[in-house]
Amino acid sequence: MDRRKFIQHSVVAATATAALAGQGKSLKALASAPGRKPLSAVSGFTFARLRYASGNWDADPRMPSNILNSLVEYTSIRVDPNERIVDVGSDALSNYPFVYLTGNKMLRFTETERVNLRRYLRNGGFMFVDDCNHDIDGTFAKTFESEIKTILDRPEEAMRKLPKQHPLYRSFFEFKDGPPATSHELNGWGDDIVHDYLQAVEINGRVAVLYSNKDYGCEWNYDWTNKRFAAKDNTRFGVNIVVYALTH
Repeated sequence: MDRRKFIQHSVVAATATAALAGQGKSLKALASAPGRKPLSAVSGFTFARLRYASGNWDADPRMPSNILNSLVEYTSIRVDPNERIVDVGSDALSNYPFVYLTGNKMLRFTETERVNLRRYLRNGGFMFVDDCNHDIDGTFAKTFESEIKTILDRPEEAMRKLPKQHPLYRSFFEFKDGPPATSHELNGWGDDIVHDYLQAVEINGRVAVLYSNKDYGCEWNYDWTNKRFAAKDNTRFGVNIVVYALTH
């Protein structure tokens, strides 16, 4: 299943839920109802963070609101103002075409979580993974790369460098030189290297896993109201990632 079909499937499921309610409620009313579907399932965008038992899955708690603000500021995408936390092994994972995973410690999934994530990624899901250690030899990088090889174990699902000409870099803003650098890459922590590439796993011609050792999560982990003091908004690349995930 490609991502367009995945999103369409979620919309159909949400429509069926609304029909069963049988109360003639507006979409706005449904969105505010207890136990409502995430906007990802009703033709909008929800930022969903993956929670796992090992390590620290919430290393950058202010980042999502910053990215959501940028989506509102720059695009016409309808966004859920609240970050959603979804467990890797949860059935609710299929409600979210986009999920985010981060950390800077050991990452280990259970077998149930591996099966669920494998199904999600092969059925059209998009997972953005950011190494909060910005260290290719760090614990998070090594354990995540080992896990993803176990989960996506077909030869054609190997992780590869994303070329700078990839559509991701022009999905909304244009980044001619590929992924923008972060201030964290040369701060004396991690491998002290500016990584001039991102990596990805592609399935059926689409990116299923986008993997960064650049620590974008911590780079964007500040109160969104402080962006007014910046000469250039460094969250714009986050807009590209979301727009690409929703359109490819």
